[in-house]
Amino acid sequence: MTDWISDFPNAVTVCDVRGIVLDMNEKAAELYQEYGGKELVGTNLLDCHTEPSRSKVLQLLESGERNVYTIEKNGIRKLIYQAPWYRNNQRCGIVELALEIPFDLPHFVR
Repeated sequence: MTDWISDFPNAVTVCDVRGIVLDMNEKAAELYQEYGGKELVGTNLLDCHTEPSRSKVLQLLESGERNVYTIEKNGIRKLIYQAPWYRNNQRCGIVELALEIPFDLPHFVR
């Protein structure tokens, strides 16, 4: 992973089209420490999910759709953004961003 992504203050995780974790930055390794952290690289992320999340990830891998939602866990609110990534116009897998966001997030219409 490039330096700026490694040190990015929010979690970035990348998998291939089969769900194999290819890389994760330091924040993602911290976020998923209880599941193995950096040891998850090379494993299938489908094994880390229970239903209905597992089916949703399978759908994303098969369809190339994106999935965007917010969560709250341990008093922290996050925007989860899962989208396909491409190389040479070929879909290669999913990248997930887990961005910490404030509870009173402003919204602007421009």
